[in-house]
Amino acid sequence: MTDPTPEPVIALRGVSIGYTDRAVVHDVDLVVQRGEVVAVLGANGSGKTTLVRGLLGLARILTGEVELLGRPVGARGRSRWHGARIGYVPQRHTVGGTVASTVREVVSSGRLPRLGRVGWMREADRAAVTAAIDAVDLTPWADVDIADLSGGQQRRALIARALASEPEVLIMDEPTAGVDQASQQALARSVARLVELGVTLLIVTHEVGPLAGVVTRAVVVTEGRIAYDGPLKDSMIGAPDGAHDHHVHDPAGGARRPWLRPTIGGR
Repeated sequence: MTDPTPEPVIALRGVSIGYTDRAVVHDVDLVVQRGEVVAVLGANGSGKTTLVRGLLGLARILTGEVELLGRPVGARGRSRWHGARIGYVPQRHTVGGTVASTVREVVSSGRLPRLGRVGWMREADRAAVTAAIDAVDLTPWADVDIADLSGGQQRRALIARALASEPEVLIMDEPTAGVDQASQQALARSVARLVELGVTLLIVTHEVGPLAGVVTRAVVVTEGRIAYDGPLKDSMIGAPDGAHDHHVHDPAGGARRPWLRPTIGGR
């Protein structure tokens, strides 16, 4: 039996991304196939966040071509069609505000891109919200005020909110940052369930940590350029004490260099 034909869900060709007219990410070629779990790694200032922000329409595509789910993306970013099919989990430690909101209410807000012109929740929408909460193991807390949850549980609620629109691709920004080790393990279990559901994942992070078991590929960004694209290496997983001694081969210079080193001018 032959393997199914690869299906690109993200394709960048000669892409530069930045703010105003200043490029932060330069001449990137990157293709992500359906079902992959890709870790985008790099130091603060390397450009990895800007790369993802370009896909989300939060930074300008200055040159090159971008396709998401087979449809082109213009300089202003993804369309409403893309928005319903590409989920985003921002790097935030808490959710909610001055108004009390339950986990279910917060997750329901993620269903809005699928409601269409009518604007109210149907049975199918409520079922999608329930399934999203269950996917991150928060069912026992569905009707609890989100402010009463731990930081790790709140992060999982953000993942559920993104899942509520039933995205084909989920982009996560530093999902394990700022939460304790037990919460990181819980997040890793939730991510593993997303893989089982067939969601394509793009995970932006400093180091992979407990997500190593599900990552299928690593992309390292250094000084706004892709310095490595290939299998995950042990040195990229990260030590529990936070010490970093990671090196990759730089295809441009041919030398081995530290990649977790802050650079100037990127994000």
